[in-house]
Amino acid sequence: MKHAPDSSYSWFRMAVSLALATIGGIGLWAAVITLPVIQKEFGIDRAGASVPYTMTMIGFALGGVMMGRLADRFGIMVPMFVGTLFLGAGFIACAYAPSYWTFVAAQAGIIGLFGVATTFGPLVADISLWFQKRRGIAVAIVASGNYLAGTIWPPFLTYAIAQWGWRNSYIVIGIISVALMLPLSLLLRPRASLEERPAPASLSREPNGTPVLQGLLIFAGLACCVAMSMPQVHIIAYCADLGYGTARGAEMLSLMLGFGVISRFASGMLADKIGGVGTLIIGSMLQCLALLFYIPFDGLTSLYIVSAFFGLAQGGIVPSYALIIRDNFPARQAGFRISLVLTSTVMGMALGGWLSGEIFDATGSYTWAFLHGIGWNLCNMAIALWLVFRNRAPTMGAAQPA
Repeated sequence: MKHAPDSSYSWFRMAVSLALATIGGIGLWAAVITLPVIQKEFGIDRAGASVPYTMTMIGFALGGVMMGRLADRFGIMVPMFVGTLFLGAGFIACAYAPSYWTFVAAQAGIIGLFGVATTFGPLVADISLWFQKRRGIAVAIVASGNYLAGTIWPPFLTYAIAQWGWRNSYIVIGIISVALMLPLSLLLRPRASLEERPAPASLSREPNGTPVLQGLLIFAGLACCVAMSMPQVHIIAYCADLGYGTARGAEMLSLMLGFGVISRFASGMLADKIGGVGTLIIGSMLQCLALLFYIPFDGLTSLYIVSAFFGLAQGGIVPSYALIIRDNFPARQAGFRISLVLTSTVMGMALGGWLSGEIFDATGSYTWAFLHGIGWNLCNMAIALWLVFRNRAPTMGAAQPA
């Protein structure tokens, strides 16, 4: 049975995809939440404690492209089903890790590469095929799954670690993930029609320029998320250093990501009106401003406020890339191309998380880490502005839509 775009089934599928992204998203945040515990457990420095997160994100990035290809060929259900089994196995493998590098290998090679990789780029690409008129809000909602995960899981996992230890907590998470995600994955069996053509605005104006557009979007995704990673990856450790404790940092991370969900919903509705490019430039500018605020305001109340503002500022950036890709490339390439760009955002988070730890170890302060993130944010803003002016360029000689 075929389902029309924007149908009631499309919205049902969106809800299932959001649930999968939210449950599976714990694979992205577990290494952040356990960063101080892992540092103490294995007797390593801050940069070393950041490596599990960084390697998980690298695995997640590479796996996203691979799973995106698989989704283009077989539909999203197959990679989602496989990824769920690996996610559960990865958490249990981490729980029994006898050494630091075994833990890193399980985080990156099982949880990242094969486990959580399907829950972001491939899921976002899939839902973009089921909507036309409301694609912006649909993409934004599914892309919010990793933020909802970052809102829901940190307090739960922080409490679980305090009560049962991190190893037992990882085992419980692995079991819960598989029990909930396998039946949900089966609901995504139907495949969307790929007959829709891409919007011709960009392709007709620059028929040989699509590799340039793809490349710049990849770099833009990398740059925005190197900047984004500083507060998201290090806010818990930052609060511990300031004497506020890890629990306060976990609350700030939840607050940040919770407001990020609100931002993604609002940005999705905005994107349906002004497009992905306009949404990107607004989000990039606001994120840069939020990063600036972290430097002078390090009081407890101030950090809560700035973290909330940061979440509101940056939530709409990443989904905008998916919308730009869908407006400029064929639907049959959506899984691979969207996953490729969203993979660059993951690589940015991985790179930024590690570099921030290195900068902290070198300077003994997070001030330069924030400034480093601002520099990358300015690169993202430059590309976003280029996209704005590019879209306003005259289209003489452009081919008309078929």
